[in-house]
Amino acid sequence: MYILDSKNKVEVPIWEKQNLTIKEAAAYSGIGEHTLRSLVKQKGCTFALCVGSKHMIKRKLFDKYIEKARYL
Repeated sequence: MYILDSKNKVEVPIWEKQNLTIKEAAAYSGIGEHTLRSLVKQKGCTFALCVGSKHMIKRKLFDKYIEKARYL
């Protein structure tokens, strides 16, 4: 289900998005934005997608990472 916001832009629910912004990923996971930025900068991070200087989180891979992680 897609919702139009006050500016008639389509709002897609977070759980239906493939990629999340750092802010969305923080709201989705409860992990702070600072911690997420540190994680995506680590070498070998599999759930990060860099679009120019913007970092996006691949939601499905992020979910798998969180399931396996013991400590963040």
